[in-house]
Amino acid sequence: MKPAAKPPRVPAAPKPQPRQTSAVSPQRRTLLGATAAAGLGTLALLDPMLRAAAWAAGSDAPEKTDVKIGFIPLTDCASVVMASALELDKKHGVRIIPSKEASWAGLREKLANGDLDFAHALYGMIYGMQLGLAGAQQDMAILMGLNQNGQGITLSNQLREAGVTNGESLAAKMAAEPRQYTFAHTFPTGTHAMWLYYWLAGHGIDPATTRNVTVPPPQMVANMRIGNMDGFCVGEPWNARAITDKVGFSAASSQDIWKDHPEKVLGTRADFVERHPNTARAVTAAILEASRWIDSAPENLRKTAQVIAAKSYVNTQAGTIVGRMLGQYEDGLGKSWSDKHAMRFYGEGAVNFPYLSDGMWFMTQHKRWGLLAEHPDYLAVARQVNRIDLYKQAAAAAGTSLPANESRSSTLMDGVVWDGSNPAAYADGFTLKTARKANI
Repeated sequence: MKPAAKPPRVPAAPKPQPRQTSAVSPQRRTLLGATAAAGLGTLALLDPMLRAAAWAAGSDAPEKTDVKIGFIPLTDCASVVMASALELDKKHGVRIIPSKEASWAGLREKLANGDLDFAHALYGMIYGMQLGLAGAQQDMAILMGLNQNGQGITLSNQLREAGVTNGESLAAKMAAEPRQYTFAHTFPTGTHAMWLYYWLAGHGIDPATTRNVTVPPPQMVANMRIGNMDGFCVGEPWNARAITDKVGFSAASSQDIWKDHPEKVLGTRADFVERHPNTARAVTAAILEASRWIDSAPENLRKTAQVIAAKSYVNTQAGTIVGRMLGQYEDGLGKSWSDKHAMRFYGEGAVNFPYLSDGMWFMTQHKRWGLLAEHPDYLAVARQVNRIDLYKQAAAAAGTSLPANESRSSTLMDGVVWDGSNPAAYADGFTLKTARKANI
């Protein structure tokens, strides 16, 4: 597909202001940003080794100024699009060219062969590429997280008419009426596949016994409408769209599975980062500033929804997008609520930090479901892929605080705690898992 046209600047949207207001050079701004963020683990940014790494060949100017970033039409592409729409990319010396892609498989191929410089990418997809699970092995880099939360599991109205309203009643229905049940996700090693399998297993349903198919996000609703699937897991706005179009209902949100879970990332190839470290830092800093702007006010969320709803981006009504961005949920069964863990893009930087434990979690699930035959060196792979060094530099340039630790602890829907301390035992500890490569 051709790159999406660059939209006009967003009306009445004030540009985010840098936290350092003095007129200083980019080099000084980087160091001052580190000082401003100090107190939450940022003192390491003043290390001479990091300063030297930030100035390739004695300059921090981007090595490549025009960069193409692939994205899939989903709500969580917002920070990539808004970094361009708000011209925050120019502030950091680059021009972001958003490129709308038709499927995750197509995006992966373009990222691998160099047609794309960066991508709005599934966390697990990048790890699948690194481990050779999604095509040929290729060293990859995750520069930042783009969002947390905001995905969902939708079941068909046919199941609703048969009395299914949630995971428990789905399990009972499948046990009482055995047949081939079909569920869709968006990519075999991706986030949606892992949320779907975790949710099914949490209700005693072995995903290896169901038919699991891959469908591009914008095609989910149409396929459910014609009866091709019983359920799907996808990002917004396609769960909300299924309700609007009266073809399905929301059985669970992804934050029901894991509150504040990692989701999309800014991904690229490791060799691109090695050749263009300043470009990688500049693009990350621009998207960080866009993330902060989106989350800073409900009005900014509404303006973002208006921009990304355009045909060149998500191609739907802004009203379909904005409700769940604001945390206003309904399930299509008559229930509505304000979700405290709706999609977020910044969270004072907590959303964006590339936690090592987040990367390791996806590998534990790849092992759990037979996509990995053996345990990898979880921590070593995560340290290689999650480029915390570059993220720290970008965070300094954007005035974003850093967390105290490079891993975090979470409790998932089944009460199991994940903190990254013993990933092999965690992967092996589930009752439902497979020791062989399964059709999932």
